[in-house]
Amino acid sequence: MSSIPKIVILGAGYGGILTAQRLQKELNYNEADVTLVNRHDYHYITTHLHMPAAGTDSIEHTRVSISKLIDEFKIDLVKSSVQEIRLHDKKVILEDGTLSYDYLIIGLGGEPETFGIPGMAEYAMSIRSINSVRLIRAHIEYQFAMYKNEQRPQERINFIVGGAGFSGIEFVAELADRIPKLCKEYDVDPALVNIYNIEAASSALPGFAPELVDYAVEVLQKKGVTFKFGVAIKECMPNGVILSTGEEIKSATIVWTGGVRGNRLVESAGFETMRGRVKVDEYLRAPGYENIFIIGDNSLIFNGDKPYPPTAQMAMQQGVSCAQNIVASIRGKELRKFEFHHKGTVASLGKGEGIAVVGDKKYTGFKAAQLKKLVDLRYLFIIGGIPLVLKKGRFI
Repeated sequence: MSSIPKIVILGAGYGGILTAQRLQKELNYNEADVTLVNRHDYHYITTHLHMPAAGTDSIEHTRVSISKLIDEFKIDLVKSSVQEIRLHDKKVILEDGTLSYDYLIIGLGGEPETFGIPGMAEYAMSIRSINSVRLIRAHIEYQFAMYKNEQRPQERINFIVGGAGFSGIEFVAELADRIPKLCKEYDVDPALVNIYNIEAASSALPGFAPELVDYAVEVLQKKGVTFKFGVAIKECMPNGVILSTGEEIKSATIVWTGGVRGNRLVESAGFETMRGRVKVDEYLRAPGYENIFIIGDNSLIFNGDKPYPPTAQMAMQQGVSCAQNIVASIRGKELRKFEFHHKGTVASLGKGEGIAVVGDKKYTGFKAAQLKKLVDLRYLFIIGGIPLVLKKGRFI
């Protein structure tokens, strides 16, 4: 190892940002060189993306400049795309250069998992970045404009969302809130618009108690969402989908939220993966590598015989733990095992509505919606203190 160890963090998502912030806090001057690599010069709040995608909130509430979150005297920010991770050479190949590392933290985020459904990768949109969200929002508005300019084809105002997990439910909720405004703006009869949420499983929102799921489904049905549970999308086409029942639904807008996998760069690096995720050891390290830590959507941690879902709170806790273990490793101290502390789960169901579980307490409606806002404000406070809360927070 070189005299000053080189630490490279790939990705400035929840895990990457928390790792960087904790390292800059705990490392002494000249104890290590830290480089954070990210494709954009901003960090975006993934759990917010469904709102600007539907057009119910501004993109500016969803992203924060990375330079506001890190001390650039302590951490080098490199804006570039990762092309390849070369484990044997201890190098990361970027689109415009190469970085060598002594410690590597991989937090590159996930990719949509289409499960091999024909046409899904080609014709469906997904909520995965600021740019994909801009596209969805503009596309939805365009459908309303086109509906009045053509012979009013129904497929223009049929909207299909594949998947009824967190992203799918939160997105259809926002879309259902936005539709009446779009109808007014474009002189379209709201009764003609259809939002379909299609889910292969028998129910929505896995992980929530059945009574909370029932509450969520009822709220969204009242807002105009049509659910199709226990039905898979068999094929996705440019103008609609074919379901496993044989039914065909015409639509010019298909948004896929039905699954997330790890990252192909992690697979091609040569790690053993399950759908692009690496089963890490108790210190968050890649098997066989004491100097490589994998966090967020790229990591796989089991809770008994089932993997934990890759949530924002999981990635944040991994980021802090990962930084502490790297500092301990540099100083020749003992590493600490990672333990996930579940702080509760909140799903937004649009304006003033939600469901939440905190400890053994369950909440619905307005209280749950306020909890969602508090969770968002807490995150802004953790990464940026009071100034960021005041700048980006959407207040109650």
